[in-house]
Amino acid sequence: MIARRGVRGLRVEELAAEAGVSTALIYYHFKDRTGVLRQTLEFINDRAERYTTDRDPDDPPLTPREELEETLLLELQDTVEVRENSSAWGELRASAVFDEVLREDLARATLVWVQEVAALLGQVQPMVPASALAAAAERLTALLEGLSMRWLSGGIKIGHARELMRGAIDAELSGLGQG
Repeated sequence: MIARRGVRGLRVEELAAEAGVSTALIYYHFKDRTGVLRQTLEFINDRAERYTTDRDPDDPPLTPREELEETLLLELQDTVEVRENSSAWGELRASAVFDEVLREDLARATLVWVQEVAALLGQVQPMVPASALAAAAERLTALLEGLSMRWLSGGIKIGHARELMRGAIDAELSGLGQG
């Protein structure tokens, strides 16, 4: 519902109706609206983890560079799952400006994502200092969020977003290689 209507459009009564449960049950499990938002954040993080890491065991292993690129580019695919996730993430990010509890949760989730990308960058460039890997991961994840929002809002085509992301990966790896 958040992906379709936004955080401001979220009504617990409508959420309960769509889930086929009572409003009281929603409040019992989530305590309040912020609890629903926190659980949504956890859900979209778990879902993204699945669609960016699940691979066919029969596929040949990826090189570290290929794994980095695939992980990031899987966030830019035109599927219902990715569209919903990216839309909900953008809504939660925007709402965090006004909600300190959500802001803290989102900051933690973002930090985990940045650390995961930094670890992938470190597999490609193992001799680079951790601080440089973290800075490159921060830039890549921030760019990916921006590209995703531009794509979802119709500002750019998905193919162009993917090309820009590939170029950014190349630029970051090149810059790390010179460090």
